[in-house]
Amino acid sequence: MGVFVVFLLVLGLGFDFFVTSSSGAFAPVGSVTALGLGSISSMVSYFSGDRAVLASTQAASVDTLAQQASGDDLLELRQLQNVVSEMAIASGLPRPPVYVVPDEDPNAFATGRGPGHSSIAVTRGLLRVLNREELQGVIAHEMSHIRNYDVRLMTIVAALVGTIALLADWTSRVMWYGGGSGRGGRSDKDDKGRGVLVALLFAFWVVAIVLAPLLSRLLAMMVSRQREYLADASGAELTRNPLGLASALAKIENAVAPTRAIKQGSAHLCIADPLGRRVNLQEGFLSNLFASHPPMAARIEALRAMALGGAR
Repeated sequence: MGVFVVFLLVLGLGFDFFVTSSSGAFAPVGSVTALGLGSISSMVSYFSGDRAVLASTQAASVDTLAQQASGDDLLELRQLQNVVSEMAIASGLPRPPVYVVPDEDPNAFATGRGPGHSSIAVTRGLLRVLNREELQGVIAHEMSHIRNYDVRLMTIVAALVGTIALLADWTSRVMWYGGGSGRGGRSDKDDKGRGVLVALLFAFWVVAIVLAPLLSRLLAMMVSRQREYLADASGAELTRNPLGLASALAKIENAVAPTRAIKQGSAHLCIADPLGRRVNLQEGFLSNLFASHPPMAARIEALRAMALGGAR
């Protein structure tokens, strides 16, 4: 979180130094704007981000669906309600509202800002593919995201990534259509050493404008991967059955279709990448940089090691 704030300050201070104060007087317009936008977007996401995510996936409350369902559909929904209640008791958390996303690809996610203010959503395909033990593992995984406050962290991180990308775009446009950097030229005449320093700072700021959106997104991906590993371990702790979650992840991995109802902005919340990107299937340097989820094979291996009592 500190690194994201530094990104905002670099963009804002550079704008103040090279654009707004090129006439001589320093005015912290860019810094205040950057921190203000970051704070506002984080607060809006904090209080209403979960509703926006659920609305974007067209998720419906499981209680409402159960009242209208019959036959096998009703049995699946009742089983989901029971499993969520069991995992809420096991975790010691309030039972979160549960939603079903109308998509045949198996997936699930949790969203919100913490215990008592979060929701869990599963796809229709997940209910049809998993048995009860596997469903317990997935729900325990999502309950762990709530218990560990991952939902709050990732909601705010996503808002900050968007703010940094927006500020970088605005700043580049201002520079392109008549930006500053006049300080560099005047300082070089008055003081050659100071002019070189200013030129270097300007170059650093330009590079930061170009790379900030990418670097902030890579940082968000890194946070997401680490929290997925933690939620796997915490979910296995709740169910006392690591193999149940391992089996569920294997079935989710074998599904070939992407989860079309879940968009890119919410992909990092899901138990598996809903976009089906190949980078999430691999291990290595590029995967460690760009993948939003750890390789499924590595997650399954870790869970099986837990079941066998082996330490990794």
